Amino acid sequence: MIDPNLIKKQRIILLLLIGAIFLTMIVSMGLGYSSVSYDRLIPIILGEGTFKEEFVLFSIRLPRIFITLLAGMALAVSGAILQGITRNDLADPGIIGINAGAGVGIAAFFLYFPIEAGSFVYVLPLVAFIGALLTAFLIYIFSYSKQSGLQPVKLVLIGIGFSMACSGAMVILISSAERQKVDFIAKWLAGNIWGTDWPFILAILPWIIILIPFTLYKANRLNLLGLSEPVAIGVGVSIERERLVLLLTAVALAAAAVSVTGGIAFIGLMAPHIAKSLVGPRNQLFMPIAILVGGWLLLLADTIGRNIVEPAGIAAGIMTALIGAPYFIYLLLRKS
Repeated sequence: MIDPNLIKKQRIILLLLIGAIFLTMIVSMGLGYSSVSYDRLIPIILGEGTFKEEFVLFSIRLPRIFITLLAGMALAVSGAILQGITRNDLADPGIIGINAGAGVGIAAFFLYFPIEAGSFVYVLPLVAFIGALLTAFLIYIFSYSKQSGLQPVKLVLIGIGFSMACSGAMVILISSAERQKVDFIAKWLAGNIWGTDWPFILAILPWIIILIPFTLYKANRLNLLGLSEPVAIGVGVSIERERLVLLLTAVALAAAAVSVTGGIAFIGLMAPHIAKSLVGPRNQLFMPIAILVGGWLLLLADTIGRNIVEPAGIAAGIMTALIGAPYFIYLLLRKS
């Protein structure tokens, strides 16, 4: 039974995070190369703005805000799943190579498979999923041992190796490509939020609507997988089947997110850790908090990044790396 005081604390934190997200959204709506006065936001939303104001808010700012929120949430859940099934606090879809695998899939598709512009947006998450799935499968195979099962530390090390290999494959893919296409891939690698239009939201929304509730439903299974294998087997958990299903879920969420945001790392690492430090390791308690923390972190990183240097700004992936890399080193030192 969960302590009622802990549940109360979780609800208070959720309300505070919702407030932080709402405040960051308001700040993000007003800031940018074409600024919008804050006292004009409500009239614009009510349809009383000028053409320029409505275009900036509804065609540029709001789609980008919702994309970063949704992608951050997906990456946070993906990271939480990976940490749970591997029993490794350093697991993250960016660090262990899943994002890089998705990137190779997207690069190959973008460079060599022509498709209509209208269909491209909706096919992209599926292409990213295939690339990420193949990479995750190989990482899983090389990390698995018949004697000891999945080896968490080995998984992270092999994942880092695959990430580097995928980066090399990306260089080979773009070496003979057109300059315009190379520029797009370079921006994707940097984690530049490029899917800033409403169709991109519609493209990743089904993945998130289905897979995040599914993960919350599987929260107790994740709790059991975090225990030792004999204990999990003793309470009737089919370890390999549950791991496989949850791994597919993590890969799908990460692939859907990075297909429209580019190579974003460390959100899946930081969000679950922050949530666990607030309410403890039970997935039922920390997962909802991690979802909001992930969305807020990516939104905050993108808002700061695009306003530091105008007009191009700094890619959200670079901003999250500036925060996440020291945090990753801190976790490594704490674990050693």
